[in-house]
Amino acid sequence: MTLLQIGPHTVQPPVVLAPMAGITNAPFRTLCREFSGGKGLFVSEMITTRALVERNEKTMQLIHFDATEKPRSIQLYGVDPDTVGKAVRMIADEDLADHIDLNFGCPVPKVTRKGGGSALPYKRNLLRAILREAVANAGALPVTMKMRKGIDDGHLTYLDAGRIAAEEGVSAIALHGRTAAQHYSGTADWDAIARLKEHVPELPVLGNGDIWSADDAVRMMRETGCDGVVVGRGCLGRPWLFGDLVAAFEGTGTAAQPTFKEVAAVMLRHATLLGEWLGDEARGVIDFRKHVAWYTKGFSIGSEMRRNLAITSSLDQLDGLLSELDLDQPWPVGADGPRGRTSGRDRVVLPDGWLDDPYDCAGVSADAELDTSGG
Repeated sequence: MTLLQIGPHTVQPPVVLAPMAGITNAPFRTLCREFSGGKGLFVSEMITTRALVERNEKTMQLIHFDATEKPRSIQLYGVDPDTVGKAVRMIADEDLADHIDLNFGCPVPKVTRKGGGSALPYKRNLLRAILREAVANAGALPVTMKMRKGIDDGHLTYLDAGRIAAEEGVSAIALHGRTAAQHYSGTADWDAIARLKEHVPELPVLGNGDIWSADDAVRMMRETGCDGVVVGRGCLGRPWLFGDLVAAFEGTGTAAQPTFKEVAAVMLRHATLLGEWLGDEARGVIDFRKHVAWYTKGFSIGSEMRRNLAITSSLDQLDGLLSELDLDQPWPVGADGPRGRTSGRDRVVLPDGWLDDPYDCAGVSADAELDTSGG
């Protein structure tokens, strides 16, 4: 397996945690790094460039990194080239991160309706302007981008976007093998990842989509020729997947199949880390609730207990409920499969007239910037 090089950073094994809103905060990144032995690259939640430049309080908390996080990786969302440039310059000048990733893959309506995320690469000149400002203001920091195939099957943009990225000095590209219209439905198109690698052989290309196990990651690299993988929904409720990935790429072991006792211990640690990060135990446990269904998928728990676990508000309450369950349950058959969102969309919400001209971006302004981070 060749080394993945992103600017000055060697990522080995070539595994990246995908930015996920409300998920990939500092506590979750800590868990994933612990299981991987510190190997890999772990990216923050989406940070809005406008909120960063304005030093929004929530945003400043989201860009906090643990002292053990190296390299520190921030994903930025922006629509206005000038604002993106200012945000990148702020990160570089104030030493806020070691790597900057740009979000051109988010498919949610509140982002695409403003021309951002997976809608933006359709406007080739706007994409070029944003990348140029980001690279010009980054100094020695590497700038990468994450994108989808396009808006829908009739408006594919990934090959043009890849070429623009290469021309503007981007250090690597990650491609989710779905369109915005697919959202998270259907099957990821790994062939598109292979085509992108052939199209921009001079850049590292990372593949994303339907990596549910370490075997999937190895197979994606073998089948597509990509230089690394980006893991998203597959690690929900399974931070130990990053340990599996290290073992698979280094040939040192088999996939983890924890008992429920081991899973419960990780759940409590996750909730504890969230409370410490937020400065309030109750807030941490409440924030953890969204993870309960992912951690407990496939285990014999019962609907009433699942509901109770999802309304806990203290560590003692969470620990007490978990102790009532059969902690000796083995890892469930089939629990390694798909998890998280699987929905598609009938159409992608776009600004009026967005598809009229793939080059004209006169309708996009700083007003299109989101003012909150984290998705």
